[in-house]
Amino acid sequence: MPFTLEDRITARLCSHDYRDWRDKVTATGGCAQPIHLTGGWQIQHVTTGTLLDWHGGDVLVPCGNRRESVCPACSDRYAADAYHLMHAGLSGGSKNIPTTITEKPRLFATVTAPSFGPVHNQPTTRTGKRRPCACGEYHHDADPRLGAPLDPDTYDYIGSVLWQANAGKLWHRLTIALRRALAKAAGLTVREFRHHARVSYAKVAEYQRRGLVHFHAVIRLDGPDGPTDPAPAWATAELVEQAVTVAARSVAVDQLRPDGTTMTLRWGAQVDVRRIRPTRAHEVEENGEISETRLAGYVAKYVTKGTGTSEAADRPIRSQLDIDHLKVTAHHRRIIQTAWDLGDLDQFATLNLRRWAHMLAFRGHFLSKSPTYSTSFKATREERRAFRTTEMLDQLGHEPDTVLLVHDWTYTGSGYSNDAKRELALAENTREQRKRKYEQEVAA
Repeated sequence: MPFTLEDRITARLCSHDYRDWRDKVTATGGCAQPIHLTGGWQIQHVTTGTLLDWHGGDVLVPCGNRRESVCPACSDRYAADAYHLMHAGLSGGSKNIPTTITEKPRLFATVTAPSFGPVHNQPTTRTGKRRPCACGEYHHDADPRLGAPLDPDTYDYIGSVLWQANAGKLWHRLTIALRRALAKAAGLTVREFRHHARVSYAKVAEYQRRGLVHFHAVIRLDGPDGPTDPAPAWATAELVEQAVTVAARSVAVDQLRPDGTTMTLRWGAQVDVRRIRPTRAHEVEENGEISETRLAGYVAKYVTKGTGTSEAADRPIRSQLDIDHLKVTAHHRRIIQTAWDLGDLDQFATLNLRRWAHMLAFRGHFLSKSPTYSTSFKATREERRAFRTTEMLDQLGHEPDTVLLVHDWTYTGSGYSNDAKRELALAENTREQRKRKYEQEVAA
């Protein structure tokens, strides 16, 4: 009789090396597919080079994947860092970001993809009452048809894939158009504008049910020197709001289709712009405004979701066989297939469509920001690494300023050898435990 998952878990719990293995897993925070390394590290005196300490063996390190469907533990860490990054640019208080940024014009803007054909949806009236879809039915929230074309044969799959592949370029042109619109509103030339103000932003991509992304962005207007510089007197939230709307509706990218005709890619007609207010004791949105804390929470959720298991693949597509065996809806399979087929054409070589077919042709970063918006993921990770190193050296009785830490590791594999180990790893650290640990690190 073959062993069940419960049998394999029991056997692992009773194994002689379980405690050592558990300590390694706990050190990764319960990572679902850790990286296996072998080697060691040593502590040397910084001036004499004398060997003071050495430890070696096999270790596990977190995979660092931001996708919740791939690794819940690492995605929680990524979400926490994303929240910190976003909130720092909203309310200040971190290194180089003063709290005075709350006095500057700050907006939350959403730009969407255009239509490439009617799809199944959940329309509502102005009062919020549910209306039937164009197909005549009322769709429940989990209906897999939501976002799929009413008529797949007339839906412009090629256009949607090419728009998605150029979404990053559209955003870049939007930021340029925004600076021009602000300069014009202030009575300045574009060259003069950079001496009066600076546009800072952070944006995150979110997939819609139809498989196309829309961008959510926090936009802040600083003085020319960035966060520490007051915004110019003429800069008001209303002026920036109007400039964002004008910029989003004016940008376009021309893209050749396979038949040689030119299609003009634009943002969708829906451009939503909301003002951001400081966080209050009770999180109640007023007059369309949104608070800093709630907005940072939204972003943390967006960046770890990516695409769901019914929408796209967790890993790159390597062959047609991979597409044939994907557990996705027919609509999303056709998007992936279209991206794969177009990627075989020389005229689309620069778009790298086959490389990004598993992401439904979206080639951009899920979270990106301008240099002066706030702190960075790199800075946050370096601070965490420095904290852990100092903590370890203190436990070993060494002064950080007097020693040098030298690492020598070799990659030997990744993941777990069976599903029992993976299930045990996921159970080692709950989401609440990870949250408490992260809060302790931030407080320190």
